[in-house]
Amino acid sequence: MFDFLIVGAGFFGAVFAYEARKALKKVLLIEKRDHIGGNCYSYDDSETNINIHKYGPHIFHTPDKNIWDYINIFADFNKYQHRVLTTADDKIYPLPINLTTINQFYNLNLTPDEAAEFLKSKISAVAKPTNLEEKAISLVGRELYESFIKGYTIKQWGRDPRELPVDVITRLPVRTSNNDIYYDDKYQGMPTGGYTPIFEKLLNGISVELKTDFFDKRDYWKSIAKTIVYTGPIDRYFDYHFGKLSWRSCRFEIERFSLNDYQGISVMNFADQEIPYTRIIEPKHFYPERAPLSRGTIIIREYPYENSDEPYYPVSSKADLKILAKYQKTQKKEKNVVFGGRLAEYKYYDMYQVIAKALQLAGKIAISKHRKGEK
Repeated sequence: MFDFLIVGAGFFGAVFAYEARKALKKVLLIEKRDHIGGNCYSYDDSETNINIHKYGPHIFHTPDKNIWDYINIFADFNKYQHRVLTTADDKIYPLPINLTTINQFYNLNLTPDEAAEFLKSKISAVAKPTNLEEKAISLVGRELYESFIKGYTIKQWGRDPRELPVDVITRLPVRTSNNDIYYDDKYQGMPTGGYTPIFEKLLNGISVELKTDFFDKRDYWKSIAKTIVYTGPIDRYFDYHFGKLSWRSCRFEIERFSLNDYQGISVMNFADQEIPYTRIIEPKHFYPERAPLSRGTIIIREYPYENSDEPYYPVSSKADLKILAKYQKTQKKEKNVVFGGRLAEYKYYDMYQVIAKALQLAGKIAISKHRKGEK
Protein backbone atom coordinates (compact mmCIF):
# COMPACT_ATOMS: atom_id res chain seq x y z
CA MET A 1 0.00 0.00 0.00
CA PHE A 2 1.38 3.41 -1.02
CA ASP A 3 0.97 6.44 1.19
CA PHE A 4 0.47 8.60 -1.89
CA LEU A 5 -0.46 7.96 -5.49
CA ILE A 6 0.35 11.11 -7.44
CA VAL A 7 -1.39 11.67 -10.75
CA GLY A 8 0.71 13.86 -13.03
CA ALA A 9 4.45 14.55 -13.32
CA GLY A 10 4.39 18.33 -13.64
CA PHE A 11 5.76 20.69 -11.01
CA PHE A 12 2.99 20.14 -8.48
CA GLY A 13 3.19 16.37 -8.63
CA ALA A 14 6.98 16.18 -8.77
CA VAL A 15 7.58 18.61 -5.89
CA PHE A 16 4.97 16.90 -3.74
CA ALA A 17 6.51 13.50 -4.53
CA TYR A 18 9.98 14.74 -3.59
CA GLU A 19 8.82 16.19 -0.29
CA ALA A 20 6.73 13.12 0.58
CA ARG A 21 9.64 10.79 -0.09
CA LYS A 22 11.88 13.02 2.00
CA ALA A 23 9.34 12.53 4.79
CA LEU A 24 9.79 8.74 4.37
CA LYS A 25 6.45 8.22 2.70
CA LYS A 26 5.89 5.51 0.12
CA VAL A 27 5.10 7.21 -3.18
CA LEU A 28 4.01 6.14 -6.66
CA LEU A 29 3.65 8.67 -9.46
CA ILE A 30 1.78 7.95 -12.69
CA GLU A 31 1.84 10.08 -15.85
CA LYS A 32 -0.21 9.57 -19.02
CA ARG A 33 2.44 11.13 -21.28
CA ASP A 34 5.66 9.36 -22.22
CA HIS A 35 7.83 11.80 -20.26
CA ILE A 36 8.04 13.59 -16.92
CA GLY A 37 7.91 17.36 -16.52
CA GLY A 38 4.39 18.13 -17.68
CA ASN A 39 4.25 21.18 -19.92
CA CYS A 40 7.70 22.19 -18.67
CA TYR A 41 9.33 19.27 -20.45
CA SER A 42 12.38 20.29 -22.49
CA TYR A 43 14.98 18.56 -24.61
CA ASP A 44 18.24 19.38 -26.42
CA ASP A 45 18.08 19.48 -30.20
CA SER A 46 20.70 17.03 -31.45
CA GLU A 47 21.77 19.14 -34.43
CA THR A 48 22.19 22.54 -32.79
CA ASN A 49 22.33 21.91 -29.00
CA ILE A 50 19.45 24.37 -28.62
CA ASN A 51 17.21 23.52 -25.68
CA ILE A 52 13.61 23.26 -26.83
CA HIS A 53 10.61 23.76 -24.56
CA LYS A 54 8.20 21.33 -26.19
CA TYR A 55 5.02 22.96 -24.90
CA GLY A 56 5.93 26.62 -25.21
CA PRO A 57 8.46 28.80 -23.42
CA HIS A 58 8.71 28.67 -19.64
CA ILE A 59 10.67 31.50 -18.02
CA PHE A 60 11.29 31.00 -14.33
CA HIS A 61 10.59 34.11 -12.28
CA THR A 62 9.55 34.69 -8.69
CA PRO A 63 9.49 37.46 -6.08
CA ASP A 64 9.88 34.80 -3.38
CA LYS A 65 13.46 34.15 -2.22
CA ASN A 66 12.44 30.92 -0.50
CA ILE A 67 11.09 29.49 -3.76
CA TRP A 68 14.17 30.74 -5.63
CA ASP A 69 16.47 29.04 -3.12
CA TYR A 70 14.40 25.86 -3.35
CA ILE A 71 14.47 25.55 -7.14
CA ASN A 72 18.20 26.28 -7.14
CA ILE A 73 18.72 23.05 -5.21
CA PHE A 74 17.85 21.21 -8.42
CA ALA A 75 19.45 23.39 -11.10
CA ASP A 76 21.86 26.20 -11.85
CA PHE A 77 20.19 29.19 -13.49
CA ASN A 78 21.59 31.62 -16.00
CA LYS A 79 20.90 35.33 -15.75
CA TYR A 80 18.31 35.49 -18.52
CA GLN A 81 15.78 38.30 -18.14
CA HIS A 82 12.76 38.03 -20.37
CA ARG A 83 12.22 40.72 -22.99
CA VAL A 84 9.50 40.65 -25.62
CA LEU A 85 8.91 42.58 -28.81
CA THR A 86 5.60 42.78 -30.61
CA THR A 87 4.83 43.33 -34.28
CA ALA A 88 1.78 45.52 -34.87
CA ASP A 89 0.84 46.94 -38.27
CA ASP A 90 4.28 45.97 -39.67
CA LYS A 91 6.16 47.88 -36.97
CA ILE A 92 8.06 46.48 -34.00
CA TYR A 93 7.54 47.76 -30.46
CA PRO A 94 8.68 46.77 -26.96
CA LEU A 95 6.21 44.87 -24.80
CA PRO A 96 4.96 45.36 -22.11
CA ILE A 97 3.86 48.85 -23.08
CA ASN A 98 6.48 51.27 -21.80
CA LEU A 99 7.84 54.74 -22.52
CA THR A 100 9.49 53.65 -25.76
CA THR A 101 6.27 52.00 -26.94
CA ILE A 102 4.23 55.12 -26.20
CA ASN A 103 6.68 57.54 -27.85
CA GLN A 104 7.13 55.33 -30.91
CA PHE A 105 3.42 54.64 -31.37
CA TYR A 106 2.36 58.28 -31.06
CA ASN A 107 5.54 59.71 -32.67
CA LEU A 108 6.32 61.73 -29.53
CA ASN A 109 9.31 62.38 -27.30
CA LEU A 110 7.77 62.35 -23.83
CA THR A 111 9.53 62.08 -20.50
CA PRO A 112 8.26 59.46 -18.02
CA ASP A 113 6.17 62.03 -16.13
CA GLU A 114 4.81 63.44 -19.35
CA ALA A 115 3.95 59.95 -20.59
CA ALA A 116 2.01 59.22 -17.40
CA GLU A 117 -0.05 62.38 -17.88
CA PHE A 118 -0.47 61.63 -21.58
CA LEU A 119 -1.85 58.17 -20.83
CA LYS A 120 -4.32 59.67 -18.39
CA SER A 121 -5.67 61.79 -21.23
CA LYS A 122 -6.22 58.64 -23.32
CA ILE A 123 -7.85 56.53 -20.65
CA SER A 124 -11.60 56.11 -20.50
CA ALA A 125 -12.73 56.22 -16.90
CA VAL A 126 -14.31 52.91 -15.91
CA ALA A 127 -15.26 52.85 -12.24
CA LYS A 128 -15.28 49.09 -11.89
CA PRO A 129 -14.02 47.22 -14.98
CA THR A 130 -15.91 43.96 -15.36
CA ASN A 131 -14.00 42.41 -18.26
CA LEU A 132 -10.63 42.39 -19.98
CA GLU A 133 -11.50 45.07 -22.53
CA GLU A 134 -12.76 47.55 -19.96
CA LYS A 135 -9.72 46.95 -17.75
CA ALA A 136 -7.26 47.31 -20.63
CA ILE A 137 -8.82 50.57 -21.81
CA SER A 138 -8.73 51.87 -18.24
CA LEU A 139 -4.97 51.16 -18.18
CA VAL A 140 -3.74 52.26 -21.62
CA GLY A 141 -6.64 53.80 -23.53
CA ARG A 142 -8.50 52.52 -26.55
CA GLU A 143 -5.81 53.19 -29.22
CA LEU A 144 -3.07 51.18 -27.54
CA TYR A 145 -5.61 48.52 -26.61
CA GLU A 146 -6.81 48.18 -30.21
CA SER A 147 -3.25 47.98 -31.58
CA PHE A 148 -1.47 45.77 -29.06
CA ILE A 149 -3.98 43.85 -26.97
CA LYS A 150 -7.29 43.20 -28.71
CA GLY A 151 -6.17 41.13 -31.71
CA TYR A 152 -3.63 39.14 -29.72
CA THR A 153 -6.22 38.41 -27.02
CA ILE A 154 -8.80 37.19 -29.52
CA LYS A 155 -6.22 34.81 -31.01
CA GLN A 156 -4.92 33.66 -27.65
CA TRP A 157 -8.28 33.00 -26.01
CA GLY A 158 -10.62 32.49 -28.98
CA ARG A 159 -13.10 34.89 -27.42
CA ASP A 160 -14.15 38.49 -27.46
CA PRO A 161 -12.12 40.31 -24.75
CA ARG A 162 -15.42 41.47 -23.25
CA GLU A 163 -16.09 37.84 -22.33
CA LEU A 164 -12.82 37.42 -20.43
CA PRO A 165 -12.11 38.23 -16.77
CA VAL A 166 -10.21 41.31 -15.65
CA ASP A 167 -7.27 39.42 -14.15
CA VAL A 168 -6.09 38.12 -17.53
CA ILE A 169 -4.80 41.58 -18.48
CA THR A 170 -3.54 42.56 -15.04
CA ARG A 171 -0.71 40.05 -15.47
CA LEU A 172 0.81 42.42 -18.04
CA PRO A 173 2.40 45.55 -16.52
CA VAL A 174 2.13 49.03 -18.02
CA ARG A 175 5.10 51.33 -17.53
CA THR A 176 6.01 54.92 -18.33
CA SER A 177 9.73 54.24 -17.87
CA ASN A 178 12.04 52.58 -20.41
CA ASN A 179 12.14 49.37 -18.39
CA ASP A 180 11.59 46.63 -20.99
CA ILE A 181 12.05 43.57 -18.76
CA TYR A 182 8.84 41.59 -18.98
CA TYR A 183 8.62 40.50 -15.34
CA ASP A 184 9.08 42.70 -12.29
CA ASP A 185 10.15 39.77 -10.09
CA LYS A 186 13.55 40.00 -8.42
CA TYR A 187 14.60 36.43 -9.21
CA GLN A 188 14.65 35.35 -12.86
CA GLY A 189 16.52 32.94 -15.09
CA MET A 190 16.56 29.77 -17.12
CA PRO A 191 17.82 26.43 -15.79
CA THR A 192 21.08 25.93 -17.66
CA GLY A 193 20.32 22.32 -18.54
CA GLY A 194 16.67 22.94 -19.36
CA TYR A 195 13.75 21.89 -17.20
CA THR A 196 13.78 18.11 -17.59
CA PRO A 197 16.89 17.58 -15.39
CA ILE A 198 15.06 19.37 -12.55
CA PHE A 199 12.30 16.78 -12.71
CA GLU A 200 14.81 13.95 -12.93
CA LYS A 201 16.32 15.12 -9.64
CA LEU A 202 12.94 15.68 -8.00
CA LEU A 203 11.81 12.17 -8.93
CA ASN A 204 15.08 10.35 -8.34
CA GLY A 205 14.35 7.20 -6.33
CA ILE A 206 10.58 7.51 -6.76
CA SER A 207 8.53 4.90 -8.62
CA VAL A 208 7.23 6.49 -11.83
CA GLU A 209 4.99 4.83 -14.40
CA LEU A 210 4.73 6.68 -17.73
CA LYS A 211 2.08 6.23 -20.43
CA THR A 212 -0.32 5.39 -17.63
CA ASP A 213 -3.77 6.99 -17.56
CA PHE A 214 -5.35 7.18 -14.11
CA PHE A 215 -8.84 6.91 -15.61
CA ASP A 216 -8.17 3.60 -17.32
CA LYS A 217 -8.04 1.91 -13.90
CA ARG A 218 -9.35 4.49 -11.47
CA ASP A 219 -10.67 1.99 -8.91
CA TYR A 220 -7.41 0.05 -8.92
CA TRP A 221 -5.26 3.13 -8.35
CA LYS A 222 -7.49 4.24 -5.52
CA SER A 223 -7.22 0.79 -3.92
CA ILE A 224 -3.42 0.82 -3.67
CA ALA A 225 -2.90 4.20 -1.99
CA LYS A 226 -4.04 5.87 1.20
CA THR A 227 -4.24 9.27 -0.50
CA ILE A 228 -4.54 10.35 -4.13
CA VAL A 229 -2.84 13.60 -5.15
CA TYR A 230 -4.60 14.56 -8.37
CA THR A 231 -3.10 17.24 -10.65
CA GLY A 232 -5.16 16.70 -13.81
CA PRO A 233 -8.18 18.68 -15.03
CA ILE A 234 -10.84 18.88 -12.33
CA ASP A 235 -13.72 18.44 -14.79
CA ARG A 236 -12.18 15.24 -16.15
CA TYR A 237 -11.94 13.79 -12.63
CA PHE A 238 -15.69 14.11 -12.20
CA ASP A 239 -16.44 12.74 -15.69
CA TYR A 240 -17.65 16.17 -16.86
CA HIS A 241 -20.76 15.71 -14.70
CA PHE A 242 -21.49 19.45 -14.61
CA GLY A 243 -20.14 20.11 -18.10
CA LYS A 244 -16.73 20.76 -19.61
CA LEU A 245 -14.63 23.69 -18.52
CA SER A 246 -13.10 25.82 -21.27
CA TRP A 247 -9.38 25.34 -21.84
CA ARG A 248 -7.03 26.84 -24.39
CA SER A 249 -4.23 24.79 -25.84
CA CYS A 250 -1.46 25.45 -28.35
CA ARG A 251 0.04 23.71 -31.31
CA PHE A 252 3.61 24.42 -32.34
CA GLU A 253 5.15 24.63 -35.78
CA ILE A 254 8.93 24.18 -35.78
CA GLU A 255 11.17 25.46 -38.57
CA ARG A 256 14.94 25.38 -39.00
CA PHE A 257 17.11 28.03 -40.67
CA SER A 258 20.79 28.06 -41.60
CA LEU A 259 21.11 31.47 -39.91
CA ASN A 260 22.83 32.49 -36.72
CA ASP A 261 19.84 34.57 -35.69
CA TYR A 262 16.29 34.76 -37.05
CA GLN A 263 14.64 37.57 -35.07
CA GLY A 264 17.17 38.78 -32.52
CA ILE A 265 15.03 38.00 -29.48
CA SER A 266 13.56 34.95 -27.76
CA VAL A 267 9.91 35.93 -28.25
CA MET A 268 8.24 38.09 -30.89
CA ASN A 269 4.50 38.62 -30.43
CA PHE A 270 2.17 39.33 -33.33
CA ALA A 271 -0.65 41.63 -32.30
CA ASP A 272 -2.55 41.75 -35.59
CA GLN A 273 -5.54 39.43 -35.64
CA GLU A 274 -5.10 38.44 -39.29
CA ILE A 275 -1.73 36.77 -38.55
CA PRO A 276 -2.80 33.29 -37.42
CA TYR A 277 -0.08 32.68 -34.82
CA THR A 278 0.38 34.66 -31.62
CA ARG A 279 4.15 34.57 -31.39
CA ILE A 280 7.41 33.20 -32.73
CA ILE A 281 9.84 31.74 -30.23
CA GLU A 282 13.55 31.54 -31.02
CA PRO A 283 14.78 29.41 -28.11
CA LYS A 284 18.52 29.88 -28.61
CA HIS A 285 18.14 33.32 -27.02
CA PHE A 286 17.09 31.77 -23.71
CA TYR A 287 20.59 30.31 -23.38
CA PRO A 288 23.14 32.74 -24.87
CA GLU A 289 25.89 31.00 -22.89
CA ARG A 290 25.41 27.72 -24.78
CA ALA A 291 27.94 26.88 -27.45
CA PRO A 292 26.20 25.92 -30.73
CA LEU A 293 27.02 22.56 -32.27
CA SER A 294 26.52 23.97 -35.75
CA ARG A 295 25.42 27.09 -37.58
CA GLY A 296 21.68 27.44 -37.54
CA THR A 297 18.67 28.40 -35.48
CA ILE A 298 15.20 27.08 -34.73
CA ILE A 299 11.98 29.01 -34.56
CA ILE A 300 8.63 27.87 -33.20
CA ARG A 301 5.35 29.43 -34.27
CA GLU A 302 2.63 29.16 -31.66
CA TYR A 303 -1.02 28.71 -32.62
CA PRO A 304 -3.56 28.75 -29.75
CA TYR A 305 -6.70 26.67 -30.16
CA GLU A 306 -9.41 24.93 -28.14
CA ASN A 307 -8.52 21.41 -27.01
CA SER A 308 -9.77 19.99 -23.73
CA ASP A 309 -7.59 16.91 -24.25
CA GLU A 310 -4.44 19.08 -24.03
CA PRO A 311 -5.42 21.77 -21.52
CA TYR A 312 -2.92 24.61 -21.03
CA TYR A 313 -4.77 27.73 -19.95
CA PRO A 314 -8.09 27.99 -18.07
CA VAL A 315 -10.37 30.48 -19.83
CA SER A 316 -12.28 31.26 -16.62
CA SER A 317 -15.30 32.87 -18.23
CA LYS A 318 -18.32 33.58 -16.04
CA ALA A 319 -19.95 30.38 -17.29
CA ASP A 320 -16.78 28.41 -16.49
CA LEU A 321 -16.60 29.77 -12.96
CA LYS A 322 -20.19 28.70 -12.30
CA ILE A 323 -19.34 25.18 -13.43
CA LEU A 324 -16.12 25.23 -11.41
CA ALA A 325 -18.00 26.13 -8.23
CA LYS A 326 -20.08 22.97 -8.62
CA TYR A 327 -16.99 20.80 -9.07
CA GLN A 328 -15.30 22.39 -6.08
CA LYS A 329 -18.35 21.73 -3.92
CA THR A 330 -18.33 18.09 -5.00
CA GLN A 331 -14.57 17.90 -4.54
CA LYS A 332 -14.92 18.58 -0.82
CA LYS A 333 -16.87 15.34 -0.48
CA GLU A 334 -14.09 13.23 -2.01
CA LYS A 335 -12.39 11.14 0.63
CA ASN A 336 -8.62 10.68 0.56
CA VAL A 337 -8.21 12.75 -2.62
CA VAL A 338 -6.50 16.14 -2.78
CA PHE A 339 -6.42 18.39 -5.82
CA GLY A 340 -3.53 20.66 -6.76
CA GLY A 341 -1.98 22.62 -9.60
CA ARG A 342 -3.21 24.69 -12.51
CA LEU A 343 -5.42 22.01 -14.04
CA ALA A 344 -6.92 20.62 -10.85
CA GLU A 345 -7.63 24.08 -9.43
CA TYR A 346 -8.57 25.62 -12.78
CA LYS A 347 -6.36 28.61 -12.07
CA TYR A 348 -3.61 30.37 -14.01
CA TYR A 349 -0.56 29.82 -11.81
CA ASP A 350 3.03 30.70 -12.58
CA MET A 351 5.60 27.97 -11.92
CA TYR A 352 6.75 29.43 -8.63
CA GLN A 353 3.16 29.56 -7.41
CA VAL A 354 2.64 25.89 -8.26
CA ILE A 355 5.81 24.97 -6.37
CA ALA A 356 4.70 27.01 -3.36
CA LYS A 357 1.29 25.32 -3.38
CA ALA A 358 2.87 21.86 -3.58
CA LEU A 359 5.22 22.63 -0.70
CA GLN A 360 2.33 23.94 1.34
CA LEU A 361 0.27 20.81 0.76
CA ALA A 362 3.20 18.50 1.40
CA GLY A 363 3.94 20.27 4.65
CA LYS A 364 0.33 19.95 5.68
CA ILE A 365 -0.44 16.30 4.91
CA ALA A 366 2.89 14.54 4.35
CA ILE A 367 5.69 16.05 6.39
CA SER A 368 3.55 16.99 9.37
CA LYS A 369 2.20 13.45 9.68
CA HIS A 370 5.72 12.08 9.45
CA ARG A 371 6.88 14.38 12.23
CA LYS A 372 3.95 13.37 14.41
CA GLY A 373 4.90 9.76 13.87
CA GLU A 374 8.42 10.45 15.08
CA LYS A 375 7.26 11.74 18.46
